[in-house]
Amino acid sequence: MNYKAVIFDLDGTLVNSLQDIASATNKVLTNNNFPTHPDEAYNFFVGSGLRTTVARALPPNSSTEAEVDRLYAQMMEIYSRDCTISTKPYDGIVAMLDQLKTQGIKLAVLSNKSDVLTKKIASEIFPDYFEIIQGLSVEELKKPNPTVALQMAQQLGLQPSEVLYVGDSGVDMETAVNAQFYAFGVLWGFRPKEELEATGAQIVIGHPSDLLQLF
Repeated sequence: MNYKAVIFDLDGTLVNSLQDIASATNKVLTNNNFPTHPDEAYNFFVGSGLRTTVARALPPNSSTEAEVDRLYAQMMEIYSRDCTISTKPYDGIVAMLDQLKTQGIKLAVLSNKSDVLTKKIASEIFPDYFEIIQGLSVEELKKPNPTVALQMAQQLGLQPSEVLYVGDSGVDMETAVNAQFYAFGVLWGFRPKEELEATGAQIVIGHPSDLLQLF
């Protein structure tokens, strides 16, 4: 195995952001007289962009395009302000990034969170680690569409076979498979092992230090 770069998902992979996402979404639901959800419910609401998170949090009969757009705008106003209140790296992430950087491995982030927020969170929490930080700019290109992932590999000067993609969800594993990256699933995030394996994970690990076995 001759991997020269690791591209990471952000939420559920590098950082635990669930509480901030849940809090912002629940505030919007409360303000609009919709029922709220416990934080753990957001494990299955996140992963396909924050607009989709809002849509999943709404009652099915209220989840019209217009209503989702309206509440998403409100959610983003709150979340953009509060997105790093409780969001922190998972245990072992910083040490793992330090080791990869020491070994000369190129590091990048690809998230379905909006590009502005992805850059804000990743750069504030992990300054000077990532050569590329890329979030969602075009809805049609969100993961598991591999277009942006492949563009990032090209920017790094690498072939897909030289890139390892690390994520905590089925969407991440499908992205890796679609881009022909090595699909690396993690269990400390938001989704179960069964989902990761069913969507193409070539390996699933339980602690960030386990990733170093491939280098």
